[in-house]
Parts: sequence; structure tokens; C-alpha cells
Amino acid sequence: MSQVDLVADLKASLHDAAEVFTAASDADFVRHLDLAARDLGRFRRRTLVGTITLTADVDLYAAPADLSSLKSHLWGISPTAARKPWEKGYPGRLPDMREAEVDGVQAIALSPPPTAAQIAMLGSEFRYYYFATHAVGAAAADTTVKPCDRGLLLLRAQAEAMKEMAMRNIKKPVQLRDGLASAPRNGTPASLFQALMEQFEKEAA
Repeated sequence: MSQVDLVADLKASLHDAAEVFTAASDADFVRHLDLAARDLGRFRRRTLVGTITLTADVDLYAAPADLSSLKSHLWGISPTAARKPWEKGYPGRLPDMREAEVDGVQAIALSPPPTAAQIAMLGSEFRYYYFATHAVGAAAADTTVKPCDRGLLLLRAQAEAMKEMAMRNIKKPVQLRDGLASAPRNGTPASLFQALMEQFEKEAA
């Protein structure tokens, strides 16, 4: 499912409504698909493993570009980390992990920051689970949406196109191709957006 193939499908599904979107290099349709892919993550979650190389007493680290939200970390999951405060070799309180924004850039904050003693005991590789956003890639291999969800992605992209048309105050009835949506065949972009979103959320759930 490459970007070019999906753009072609989206254009065809919108029929004459596609003529409204005239940005160079199909930028409008690419935007609709990108937004649809991100929203699909509400229902088709991607769980990935990230890695941070820890530095003693440093609490902020770069976040992966596709981070949607953090899940849990794996650092210190060992018999050593499970020791009690009164036992020899207790590593101390391990950091909690949370999202942060620093100068407009997404980051991962560890609180409290790991100490030199903890890193020596537990290692400097901090592995964690996170939820990643979906993406539509120029190459099919870079698209993270599964082929079985192709129709769902296009349905959400159709809804995004209708939302933009409604904001442009276009009132010409729009007809959608059979198969991708069973929403009302004619109506205003605003009503079509609502119907398509209802169908998307119903099918995605």
C-alpha cells in the first residue's frame, strides 16, 4: 500500500469532489491519508520497543519521531531491582517515565533521573514500550497500516476530505463510490463527514 496507490484510490472514491483539492503533488490527498492514518491508531494500536542510553543524573531524552504515547519501561526488571530497601544491593527508587515537551520538541522524562550507582547495577540500556503512530509511506513497505485495514483507512480519509470541504462552505452534493462507504449518497459535506465518521468508528471498533 504505497502512498501513490492510496492517493489514486482516495481520488477515485471522491468522484467529482476530488476536483476541489488542487494542491501540487497531490498534497491535499496526502494530508487526508496522513491524518487518517494517525487517527486509525485509536483503534489499531502499534506497540513498539524503544531504547535510551542512560547518562547518570540526566532526566530528559529524545523521543522517537513516531511516539503517540508511552506504555511502560523494562529497565530494572530483574532480581536485583526487586530487592527490598532493607536488603543489600537495593537499587533505590527506579524512575517513572512520562512524556514531556522541551522547546517545542517531544521528549521522554525520567523521574527521578537514574543515578550512576543504578546504571552500574542495572545497565545503561533503558528499554521501553510505546504506542506509535501509523504512517503512509512513499514505498509500500513503509506504510504501517495493514492491508486488511485499507478500506478503513480510505473511509477515514474520505471523512477528512468532507470536513475540509465543509469548512470551505461547499454545498454541492457529493457522491461516493460504492463499496468504500455506505453513507448517504448525496448530502452536504458536513453531513457526509458526520456519517462517514460514524461508520469509521463503528467498523474500526
